[in-house]
Amino acid sequence: MNTPLSSSYLLLTGSAITLAIALSGCGNSKMEKVPKVTASYACQTAIDGCKRFTLLHTNDHHGRFWHGSDGAYGMAARKTILDQIRKEVAEQGGETLLLSGGDINTGVPESDLQDAEPDFIGMNHLGYDAMAVGNHEFDNPSTVIDKQRAWSKFPWLSANIYRQVDGEWQRYFEPYKLFEIQGLKLAVVGLTTEQTAEIGNPEYVADFKFTPAQAEAKEILAELEQKHHPDLVFGLTHMGHYENGNHGSNGPGDVALARSLEPGQIQAIIGGHSQLPVCMEEDTGKYVADYGRDDPCKPDRQNGTWIMQAYEWGKYVGRADFEYYGGKLHLAKYALVPVNIETKFGTYYPVHMQTPKDKETLELLRPYQAKGQLKLREEIGVAKADFIGERDIVRYQATPLGIMLAHAQTQLPVQADFGIMNSGGIRTTIKKGAIRYRDVLEVLPFSNSVSVMEMKGAELKKYLSKVALMTRGSGAFAHFSGIKMTVDCKAKDVDISAVGNKPFKLEEHYRFTLPSYNAAGGNNYPKLKEKARDTGFIDADMLYQFIKKHDTLDPADYDTAKDVSYINASSSYGCDS
Repeated sequence: MNTPLSSSYLLLTGSAITLAIALSGCGNSKMEKVPKVTASYACQTAIDGCKRFTLLHTNDHHGRFWHGSDGAYGMAARKTILDQIRKEVAEQGGETLLLSGGDINTGVPESDLQDAEPDFIGMNHLGYDAMAVGNHEFDNPSTVIDKQRAWSKFPWLSANIYRQVDGEWQRYFEPYKLFEIQGLKLAVVGLTTEQTAEIGNPEYVADFKFTPAQAEAKEILAELEQKHHPDLVFGLTHMGHYENGNHGSNGPGDVALARSLEPGQIQAIIGGHSQLPVCMEEDTGKYVADYGRDDPCKPDRQNGTWIMQAYEWGKYVGRADFEYYGGKLHLAKYALVPVNIETKFGTYYPVHMQTPKDKETLELLRPYQAKGQLKLREEIGVAKADFIGERDIVRYQATPLGIMLAHAQTQLPVQADFGIMNSGGIRTTIKKGAIRYRDVLEVLPFSNSVSVMEMKGAELKKYLSKVALMTRGSGAFAHFSGIKMTVDCKAKDVDISAVGNKPFKLEEHYRFTLPSYNAAGGNNYPKLKEKARDTGFIDADMLYQFIKKHDTLDPADYDTAKDVSYINASSSYGCDS
């Protein structure tokens, strides 16, 4: 009998998360016991013939194999949590699968400089069973992809990526993987956003074809039924979750996929790409606002399919406890299990309450971290003079450093027409002389990803009439590159004359970049919500690549503050409050 589960049964509660585990062998008597989530099952194997299993998942890892400076996330603490969950599930007669929603590459220099070898070696050690292929797996040439696949002891899954072999298009990755769990045959089908063809590096994606995921899913499901007759089918995707399927300028995501199939044809979708904790309000189709580590999490439910995503970077491990009885699948409990991450109040978990880091994992990954740290001393370029980044200057006038940062972030695989950089994101000066990778991280320490947005001229004029008026002295004060305009501080309007050295036209479409922080409404910028696309490229990494390409940089080449003039203001440098 498929009876609906109560919300208290389905969701992780605050009291459940306070239950503790004892970490055997940690050897630290002062260490407080750490949070865990216990399984809660409605059925009994002896009575109902119930089969129990747990799917664990992460996504959008982006190079975070090592923990942060405050001890947050990291593979070593994740290993401790995974081991505890696996032990607990096994003791209750269940089995586990560990899945990744993709995007292992790009985001942390220690990883990027080593082609993400520590990340894939770490995933083997943590026992991943499969991963979806993410768009950022194509940040590298196919020779690196092949090397990474060889490192991986688990399959990379994607049914909708093809490459020509002897003139014939063939799938480049395995489309699905079959698992036997509790006597059940589970099929895990991989799918990748078809938009990879547009947002990937043209040099690296040119030889590939990314077909529509929805059509490919139907074909694979028919093949599975004909050849294998699986009891259950799960999607493992890197397509993104968008409220009520409103994907804006992004490619169709998991909601659109679920709605395109027969009800419940895929039991659950484990996703990635949009880098969200997919925790939904009751019956609204909207996300829970300001999700925090102790909050309950209800996955989305569309057309009979559960849709799950565990934020990003391994900050959480998604945990779905399933039961199969009466010929149907039931979700007993779902939770996002935190990995030493911040609370919703913006503070980090105290060190004495953090999940202990698995020692074997630390020792496995420590040499990679040390090697990466050594590479950060690499000299990547030369500054002919100081690029000034002092707070009391960059927040009061556009400087060559801010303009260069805005320009560097436009250098995506598909280049943007102009760039915006908030002054609050600029933290120090690049001094005259040798520039090292570490200098880049000091200028841009927040690891903000870069968002790209496309707007018609008329809409862009309205948007910039708010952004360009952000006042001097605030972190919101904007630096621009690639656009010429006059800002009327009194009329609160802008007159755009040119974008990318071409005359501005209201009917034309323009692409621009800005930090994801601002795209999400940070510094009181207008929220772009799902309209802006998070490229996944990290600001510091883009600056690193930019400096390496140009070798010698001169502030005089970026002294274009005059391209944006301010009128009806007490200062020619910007608007005042």
